[in-house]
Amino acid sequence: MAAVSIKAVRKSFGSTQVIRGVDIEIADGEFCVLVGPSGCGKSTLLRMIAGLEEITDGEVSIGGKVVNRIAPKQRDIAMVFQNYALYPHMTVRDNMSFALMLAKQSKDDIEAHVAKAADILGLTQLLDRYPRQLSGGQRQRVAMGRAIVRDPQVFLFDEPLSNLDAKLRVQMRTEIKELHQRLKTTSIYVTHDQIEAMTMADKIVVMKDGVVEQIGDPLTLYDQPNNIFVAGFIGSPAMNMIPGIARSNDGIVEVEFDGGLSLPIPVSARATDGQRVLYGMRPEHCLLEEGAGFPSDVVVVEPTGADTQLYCRFNGQELTSLVRDRVSCRAGDRISLKPDLARAHLFDADSGARLAA
Repeated sequence: MAAVSIKAVRKSFGSTQVIRGVDIEIADGEFCVLVGPSGCGKSTLLRMIAGLEEITDGEVSIGGKVVNRIAPKQRDIAMVFQNYALYPHMTVRDNMSFALMLAKQSKDDIEAHVAKAADILGLTQLLDRYPRQLSGGQRQRVAMGRAIVRDPQVFLFDEPLSNLDAKLRVQMRTEIKELHQRLKTTSIYVTHDQIEAMTMADKIVVMKDGVVEQIGDPLTLYDQPNNIFVAGFIGSPAMNMIPGIARSNDGIVEVEFDGGLSLPIPVSARATDGQRVLYGMRPEHCLLEEGAGFPSDVVVVEPTGADTQLYCRFNGQELTSLVRDRVSCRAGDRISLKPDLARAHLFDADSGARLAA
């Protein structure tokens, strides 16, 4: 196992800069997830750590050793790809043992490593099958087994679950997390799925346009997003953002919305008189309650059994409320959605930064 350090790393393809000075510290044994929309640079960064892309500027260290000029096979990493990258003419056993054979390990050592990995991943009964005889989930396990047998310092995962169906993705992310808890190998995992990031990570790195927007544990990013991008990207359904203007009256600050509605600012927020702001409320903190709140028209009601999602409109803007119960309202009803002031947020409309007290 080893810590990974990424310092002032940049990557350009010709005149196009795709990684714009990234700094990340990943502790020994940590499970770090790089998350962001397509094109944000997360897979490119992973490939730079692996040595599959050259680093334009900056340093990548693994276990305290700068690896910029070290070949991929000498970095002691193992990578699990999106498309599994299995050899179709080889059995599961041969796919898992191939790297060890190239390293000229003894037959007994290879068999021991393969047997151990197969036992961990539930592949023992499938060792003599070929990839074409396996399901998507089984192929992904083989790809992980091929990485495990090498006993690397670092695991690199490049969107490994994106080709699986929704149910299998949930099962596999649990298995990968359980595997990490068992092996305790430093792991860097790339995904565009924030649910995967939230449920699997010790540390999340949120990226946008080649820049790190925020780094932290899942609940810190959820509770204290640095800006509107992180607030909108982390959490499902996405946070509601309602534009308004801060008004100060005798030291009491409220937010004034179109139509004359005014509501108190969130408990942990601050703003100056006349400042253009965005009032952020997560759907689960948007309470269905009579009285002071956003008077909203119900557009769609989606009951899921355990909870109910309400899609509403306030002043022509969409608002989503996630109610942890069953409700009797229907499309066309007028309801009041009250923000939980202890959990709501305020953002500067111009910079997008969170306005924390």
